[in-house]
Amino acid sequence: MDSISGPLGVRFSGPLAPLAAGLAAELAALGYSPATVEYHLRLAAHLSRWLQTRGLGTSALTGPVQAEFLVERRREYSHLYSMQAMGPTLGYLRRIGMMPAPEEALPNGAAEELLARFKHYLLVERSVTVPVADSYLRWVRPFVRAIPADDSGLSFTGVDAVLVSGFLVRHLPRLGRKTAQMTASSLRSFLRFLYAEGIVAVDLAVVVPAFAYRRHSGLPEPLTATQVQALIGACDPSGSVGRRDLAVIACLLRLGLRCGEVAALRLEDIDWVDGTVRVRGKGNRVDLLPLPNDVGQVLVAYLRQGRPAAADRVVFLTAVAPFTALNRTSVSCIVARAARRAGLGAIHAHRLRHTTASVTLNAGATLEQVAHLLRHASPATTAVYAKTDLSRLGTLARPWPLTGNLS
Repeated sequence: MDSISGPLGVRFSGPLAPLAAGLAAELAALGYSPATVEYHLRLAAHLSRWLQTRGLGTSALTGPVQAEFLVERRREYSHLYSMQAMGPTLGYLRRIGMMPAPEEALPNGAAEELLARFKHYLLVERSVTVPVADSYLRWVRPFVRAIPADDSGLSFTGVDAVLVSGFLVRHLPRLGRKTAQMTASSLRSFLRFLYAEGIVAVDLAVVVPAFAYRRHSGLPEPLTATQVQALIGACDPSGSVGRRDLAVIACLLRLGLRCGEVAALRLEDIDWVDGTVRVRGKGNRVDLLPLPNDVGQVLVAYLRQGRPAAADRVVFLTAVAPFTALNRTSVSCIVARAARRAGLGAIHAHRLRHTTASVTLNAGATLEQVAHLLRHASPATTAVYAKTDLSRLGTLARPWPLTGNLS
């Protein structure tokens, strides 16, 4: 294929030439500056020429071929020679179906092969989601590594109640309460899998005891009014990032949303006429909440003067290109960074939800009303989030008013 002049004057030849205009449009839509778009187009043009000289098409861009290209690029160029740099181009080619999907890493060793089988069991037999299955694998991996091995692989003859109990005694005390609880739960599931697959002759799940803890122990203290103001004051409303962070904190603090719920908000979820916002919560639950005026104001400020122009319909985007949706971790990090700037120490997003519950309850709302605000299925769940303070308890514990002599 002859060389042709592509977008921004970058000349293309090879299999990527017909795709250059689409790639340029994609990079611009992701928020890259014209100069950065030109850099990536030049990288794509080099890749296209390299493929052409080897008689390859985009369908041949497997992992080893990509690595081979980068080796050659490093000989000629001093920038944009990493897999990360190739990410935008390869991502575009995958989205339009012009190159294969990323190759999944194959299990390495007997332990990882066993964990891969366990993951398949969780996905198919237990119908858990992929993120949950991955978490189970992470929590049981230390136990799998403790299983004896010989030349033929893992040896399960020594996997008995003594091995399981010894692992729990050694491993769990080093973990936090929640991590220890999830490790025990995951280990039970793994031991049931071993028994169901006939790998062990006895169901050892019963060896793992229930993880006991006091339901209301270790709860975070709600933020005080002074701390809330300091957190808000740590966000600069004159900048686009500050406007976004203020809007995120408002959704967490005033609406009591979870991180994932904030990240999932879409532009069409906000009804400006009726003053409501649609929230997608746990278990595919969808709720319609009233949109307080102050939350609406900070959202408008962000959408008009802070949110980058992007095709993605999510409300909250990253602050630098490529402009993509925030995930739940990014939402929590926004709170953590603001708390550090305010000198409040380590504060994460869930503590704002706890503050919302506590403030609402202490203002006189019933537990059922707070449960409705937090979209809990049961008020018993709300009690974990909404500890009352001493002033609230004092109000509830007033003496019975005596109106006369009962004798």
